[in-house]
Amino acid sequence: MKFFIDTANVDEIRQASAWGIIDGVTTNPSLIAKEGIEHKKRVMEIVDVVGDLPISAECVETDVDKLLKEAQDIASWAPNIYVKVPMTRNSMEVVKELSPKGVNFNVTLIFSLPQALIAAKAGASFISFFVGRIDDMGSREAAENIIDAVNMVNTYEFPKNPEILVASIRGPLQIIESINAGAHIATVPFKTLEQIFHHPLTDLGVERFYADYLKATGGKVNASSAKDMGISIEEKAKVTA
Repeated sequence: MKFFIDTANVDEIRQASAWGIIDGVTTNPSLIAKEGIEHKKRVMEIVDVVGDLPISAECVETDVDKLLKEAQDIASWAPNIYVKVPMTRNSMEVVKELSPKGVNFNVTLIFSLPQALIAAKAGASFISFFVGRIDDMGSREAAENIIDAVNMVNTYEFPKNPEILVASIRGPLQIIESINAGAHIATVPFKTLEQIFHHPLTDLGVERFYADYLKATGGKVNASSAKDMGISIEEKAKVTA
């Protein structure tokens, strides 16, 4: 499964790239606004960081004619831009018009299998299921929808051979569910990417190995090593006391 990072923060994207785990970037108007920077300028900064990896940049227009022009403009920024549009009738009209002309679309705000079918038939490249908002309601429908959608795109032929992308991820559990459901892509906030590096037994093992090393060598705890190991100096002091 591919990992996209869901952010418009360039520092977060650089760090995730340094880890070697991201396969693309998704943004949205809310994330761009949070950064306080002009849309195109930030997207082009992201291009500079990730090169030719897929980058989703979202439209805000709703009228067909205006949305058509906006989508064409965003697609022109770089060849690896995927134009993000919501699941609406007007958006599908634009996808149907521009997809055969080489514009790649990420259709977002998908919550049901019929919506995914519509997006696939219109010519979407990415079909983004929002799982967090459904899971927040205590429903298991999100995971089931992903399984069904993956089966759908594997069974039938569509214009762009779409991939199922899991979005609105709240934490590590939804990443596990995405893997188990066979999703092609999960787009994940930076905080959640940080979380999945950790497991209590891994962290404990690191502490014990480091403590044994210090006992064997008579080494001293220092701020740099504590930071590198992801453990506070106070915790280190307890381990080596």
